[in-house]
Amino acid sequence: MAQMTMIQAITDAMRIELKNDPNVLVFGEDVGHYGGVFRATEGLQKEFGEDRVFDTPLAESGIGGLAIGLGLTGYRPVAEIQFIGFIYEALDSIMGQSARMRFRSGGRYHSPITFRSPFGVGVKAAEFHTDNLEGLLSQTPGLKVVIPSNPYDAKGLLISSIRDNDPVFFMEHMKLYRSFRAEVPEGEYTVPLGKANVVREGTDATIITYGAMVHTSLKAAEEIEKSRGSSIEVIDLRTVSPLDVNTIIASVEKTGRAIVVQEAQRLTGVAAEVIAQINEKAILRLEAPVLRVTSPDILFSFPTVEDEWVPNPARIIKALNEVLDF
Repeated sequence: MAQMTMIQAITDAMRIELKNDPNVLVFGEDVGHYGGVFRATEGLQKEFGEDRVFDTPLAESGIGGLAIGLGLTGYRPVAEIQFIGFIYEALDSIMGQSARMRFRSGGRYHSPITFRSPFGVGVKAAEFHTDNLEGLLSQTPGLKVVIPSNPYDAKGLLISSIRDNDPVFFMEHMKLYRSFRAEVPEGEYTVPLGKANVVREGTDATIITYGAMVHTSLKAAEEIEKSRGSSIEVIDLRTVSPLDVNTIIASVEKTGRAIVVQEAQRLTGVAAEVIAQINEKAILRLEAPVLRVTSPDILFSFPTVEDEWVPNPARIIKALNEVLDF
């Protein structure tokens, strides 16, 4: 085992797949010699050459179109969109074309594309750089949406994404890139797409969350156990589309209470869909309404006040107390 940050684990995943499969290509704005704005591709061009790892023009629509063409001709593109808020120019390629390629061709053609992009609050970046757009992406049939919360999952999920024959949008939370290290196997391994992870066992209530909010939720669960002795289960969705509904329902049936935590605004993210699934499949097992802890329904705040804008342990604890005392 090696100790890796999440950015190192992501780089390692791309390196492994570039070695394993000559059809894997990595491209995007400044990903070549420069190594990307966060150095996620650092050293890859030197190791694999300019034909395998290369820069593109500053045109997201071109990146998306190139990815589709390469996918149709047998390659496995790994296309970086430099920041999540820049995807709008590529949405036709991502949501309108690649996501329906296998369906519209009756299985004759595929789009084995992995779109990578950093996102998320916590590094005091400007607007468009930090937006949480997983809700928009996850409403597209045929497109998988993956959001890792730790280095181990990031590497295994990215390898699975690159090997998938359908398009995957792989969202990388900027705050988690270098915030901590964890043990990561040095060789290749996969973490299955569409499978959530119970990161903390509990009996009294369930927190369902993803991305950086996994760590915030774990802090809240630990604090409420100390303050009132309640045992809180925490589920890391890992893949927000498709959702692992079975794991969610099994936990809610066990605990009888649940809250959903997301960094995205209440109108965005995937909390509403998680709650709908719980109401459809387990409402008679609930002891309290399912609550949401989210960012407010306003545009992303200025960086100076983003810490007040995003959910924190205190707000999660407040919601937990509400469902526990209902």
